[in-house]
Amino acid sequence: MTNTSTASTASTASAVSISRMPDPAEFVPELNDISAALFRATGNRSVPRTTMSLVHLRAGQIVRNTYLTVLNTGFLRKAGESEERITAVSSWQDAPFFSDAERAALALVEATLQPAPHGQERVSDELYAEVAKHYDEKALVTLTIAIGQINFFIALAVIGKPQPVASLAYRQWD
Repeated sequence: MTNTSTASTASTASAVSISRMPDPAEFVPELNDISAALFRATGNRSVPRTTMSLVHLRAGQIVRNTYLTVLNTGFLRKAGESEERITAVSSWQDAPFFSDAERAALALVEATLQPAPHGQERVSDELYAEVAKHYDEKALVTLTIAIGQINFFIALAVIGKPQPVASLAYRQWD
């Protein structure tokens, strides 16, 4: 998709109002500070930005949220990711397109967001050990914050239902 067609898609999307609420930052301006702080915390380069976008895309898919799915797909396209990798995020377990480190990160977000089988932890010691094999302590904390970051935005996305946009530069809220 070219920038022109992306802009056209965003314009078309904003022509039909689907947001349930206006921009939350208009009412709670501290939201901008929180958002900026989360992006600074996860932008320390200990985890590749692509990995975080893959994790955020998978989170959007898990909670079935179009806004988060379209936004993070847009981030991955802008970063030059192939359509095959982007499309395969939903079935990453058997897709040949992901590194072991990316697989560990995707497994971690899934374990965090999905209910655990009765009597089991969401994040098992085995999963934690697998993730820790691929990420040093700083990166593991950063990845954990990135999962918390998307969880923060999940609440805004599923409750407020902002416009699906491929870039944060486009109007998301009515």
